[in-house]
Amino acid sequence: MSRCMQQGASLIEVLVAVVIFSLAILGLAAMQLNALKANQSASVRSHAVFLAYEIADRMRAGRGDAQAGLYDLALDAELACVPSAEDDCLPFQRDQAQWRANLASQLPDGTGGVARDGQRFTITVQWTEERVGGSPAQQFSFVTQI
Repeated sequence: MSRCMQQGASLIEVLVAVVIFSLAILGLAAMQLNALKANQSASVRSHAVFLAYEIADRMRAGRGDAQAGLYDLALDAELACVPSAEDDCLPFQRDQAQWRANLASQLPDGTGGVARDGQRFTITVQWTEERVGGSPAQQFSFVTQI
């Protein structure tokens, strides 16, 4: 083989190596992007669990009101009272308003509800994961006894 032919073969080998290296870098970038999405999703889910436990603790503090059904709240229900500067809401209404405010501020499109069945309460937290490529409505339900 002539010297010119050997130099041309070396150039082709370098180009093939650059293409393979570029594809590997693109694969690593895609993997990093997926890891970031999964991390964001896990963070939001952790907040949802924490917020479900928050309202359960508030209900345990107001056990009589919870057992009387005053904490019952549908996912799409409007709040009966929104605390103002005068703070004229009842304690359970203040708890619901603060909980809904926490859901809205800590979760994307976050909302929540409480359903009672005797002594069992189902707390549902709902949010969206569209921002990270997930489904429009995610939901976490937590069942507890008060």
